[in-house]
Amino acid sequence: MPAGRPRIFNNELELAKAFEEYKESLAIEAEKWLKVQYVGKDGQRMTDAQKVPLTLEGFYIYCRKHYGCVKQYFNNTDSEYDEFLTICSHIKDEIRNDQITGGLLGFYNPSITQRLNNLKESTVNEHTGADGGPIKTAIIFAAPDATNKPIE
Repeated sequence: MPAGRPRIFNNELELAKAFEEYKESLAIEAEKWLKVQYVGKDGQRMTDAQKVPLTLEGFYIYCRKHYGCVKQYFNNTDSEYDEFLTICSHIKDEIRNDQITGGLLGFYNPSITQRLNNLKESTVNEHTGADGGPIKTAIIFAAPDATNKPIE
């Protein structure tokens, strides 16, 4: 009998199904985050549900409530979950895409979106120093490399 915790999902299709269920659950979650607006000449009160962003932490919480802890599938310590690498990468990519797109469209706070996804912007300007030599700074928009580590 193998050591460690028992598997919750037997294959990547089961984990993918759980992720789809998580995304559907966000529509219900959105009803908790209503935006109140007063429209028209009489100021009629209207409420709209807000788009709730996908997050890996949110998926962990959803799975914990419905299936059990799934962090080990994403961490893959000791390569015990190698067959789940593809679906875990897909889930992370879809979450990241949702956050970035939502930030670009103004649904989510762009500053928080940048921080969550290790995006950074820096500026380069060129000036002449006191000694006559150039002083340079640059505008750089950088995303993490393939290892998902922030670029320094």
